[in-house]
Amino acid sequence: MSSVDTILAGKYPAKAHARRVAEYLRVRGHHDGDGIIYLEAQKTRLIEDNDEPVPFRQRRFFFYLSGCLLPDSSLIYSIKADELTLFIPPIDPESVVWTGLPLSPDEALKCYDVDRVLFTTDVNSTLAQVASLSQGKATVFAIPEQVSDDTSFSPFSQTNFSILKKAIEDTRVVKDEYEVALLRKANDISAKAHTAALKAARSATNEREIEGAFIATCIANGCREQSYHPVVASGTSAATLHYTKNDEDLIDPVTKEKKLNVLVDAGGEYRTYCADITRVFPLSGGKFSTESRQIYDMVLRMQTESLAMLKEGVLWEDVHSLAHRVAISCLLKLGILRGSEEELFEKRISVAFFPHGLGHYLGMDTHDTGGNANYEDKDTMFRYLRVRGRLPAGCVITVEPGIYFCRFIIDPYLKSPELSKYIDANVLERYWSVGGVRIEDNIHITRDGYENLTTAPKTVEEVERLAAEASE
Repeated sequence: MSSVDTILAGKYPAKAHARRVAEYLRVRGHHDGDGIIYLEAQKTRLIEDNDEPVPFRQRRFFFYLSGCLLPDSSLIYSIKADELTLFIPPIDPESVVWTGLPLSPDEALKCYDVDRVLFTTDVNSTLAQVASLSQGKATVFAIPEQVSDDTSFSPFSQTNFSILKKAIEDTRVVKDEYEVALLRKANDISAKAHTAALKAARSATNEREIEGAFIATCIANGCREQSYHPVVASGTSAATLHYTKNDEDLIDPVTKEKKLNVLVDAGGEYRTYCADITRVFPLSGGKFSTESRQIYDMVLRMQTESLAMLKEGVLWEDVHSLAHRVAISCLLKLGILRGSEEELFEKRISVAFFPHGLGHYLGMDTHDTGGNANYEDKDTMFRYLRVRGRLPAGCVITVEPGIYFCRFIIDPYLKSPELSKYIDANVLERYWSVGGVRIEDNIHITRDGYENLTTAPKTVEEVERLAAEASE
């Protein structure tokens, strides 16, 4: 198998992606071998009341068919001619003094997997030429609200704004070798950053210092952007799923001692592709407390047994259900839950401790496209699943079980005459300070199983060893 760096030394496979999207449209009867796909890059915009540009994030639909990170660009893919044309902004003499010379068409042609490169001033004339070759019969496929006012589709008889977005979303689910290499690279860099965050706890007094170590390591190794704002949640804050304050002291204000654990959910973005990794490690003395270790072992077992199910065609709802059944079994053994495993499962009691979905697709977006979520589902166990249905080979999905001790979520169960009998409040009292434990890896589904793209330490032995070294 080629190394990641060898694969990434080549061009991003934009042309192959364009062909896949065109085939998606053809199979569903939207064209008979003719038509064009038109997409625009993100526009340069200024911050309101400021002359600085808004932080740039390329439109994912445009990048998927171009591999180009330049703002204010466009592309045309002519389906019948199998020709991909990239349009880049012309030289603006006023901006050269500030930002230097932009990429030339010849340089862009060497960088990107396209057939030709023109300036954006040539878009309308090129559209007219393509329409002329098809005698105006070709359909233009574009995305609503992502077409400039001065772009003219008038030479074409038909414009379809309804299908292209979904076509690209669905096509993006299955990754090719290049995309998997990008995700692996993002994971490798993020693994270094998670290790740096763990080690930073040695001298840290506040969550933001751990976050700073993570981000600095990502930038130093090639991930200038973050996939999302990191979650660095110490103590009971780890019971908040998307905690983003990241500014609490690591000393508990009541006990005046270091909090038990810190949960770090963070990932770097490498050339628009995202890592999404969660790790938990002890803050005090390099060892998990008894209760923390019990919950950590439980979540690791939930993940391990879920991973064992994964391969092409597995029903994601079945994997999610298994994770709940493992959680119920473990919570029963700890005495937190009471009753039979089947009754607890049917009553959805484990949702009080594991309220979110087991994972989501991953790619250019952290919560990537094509998951077909159903947030209207009345079943609380499945309502927040971001992926529904069978997993195709080639997709990349997170597997991130968690157990949380959140009073806001659990208290209604404790106060319910029907449900309170299933939870032993006295035993539960020992676990509130654990906050929450989530373990998250990024998984590439194959025909017969899976590849784990995530290399960040997660066994108890690895985590405690690094935490102990950081505490010396």
